Amino acid sequence: MTNQLIPKPPSIIPGFTIWLTGLSGAGKTTIALALEAELIARHFPVERLDGDIVRESLTRDLGFSREDRDKNVERVGFVARLLARNGVGVVAAFISPYRAAREKLRTEINNFIEVYVEAPIETCIARDVKGLYAKALAGQVSNFTGVDDPYEAPEIPDLVIRTDQLSVADSVAYILDYLESRQLIPATQTVSYAEKGQLQ
Repeated sequence: MTNQLIPKPPSIIPGFTIWLTGLSGAGKTTIALALEAELIARHFPVERLDGDIVRESLTRDLGFSREDRDKNVERVGFVARLLARNGVGVVAAFISPYRAAREKLRTEINNFIEVYVEAPIETCIARDVKGLYAKALAGQVSNFTGVDDPYEAPEIPDLVIRTDQLSVADSVAYILDYLESRQLIPATQTVSYAEKGQLQ
């Protein structure tokens, strides 16, 4: 039998996890949706994980105690790790209020990028169409992050995005520039959504 050279499988592109953390109403989901759209437009494999959606399926058995919040982050981190190691770009949008839980993810997920989506709580309250802040301030909702439950801001995040100062387009462009600088996505010379102003 003639020995045949077995071709090497194509190299897998490096995956990554963009972890958007911040208060409710800071703009995490809005940025995540826009970033997902831009990566899809660039034909990059991407999966978006969002707090509200995940709690309807993967973590619907969990409440809002510190232990349950940490379990929520842990489960999502497990999914993100599997996706990222197979070349997928993961965009995760979670309040994830406790610093230790996020730092644990950093040690477990390759190319973990912590993005602090920052906005003054007054801005978050003004954006709250569901009225959750009002209910929390009135004592009708308990364990609400930023009111009667703490939010531990990142000490050294990879990126900080002030959504009270930056447009959605500029926020997305900022993240894309960072990914390109890390060579986690190919640099593109084409006109992006951000440049077209379609994410304003």
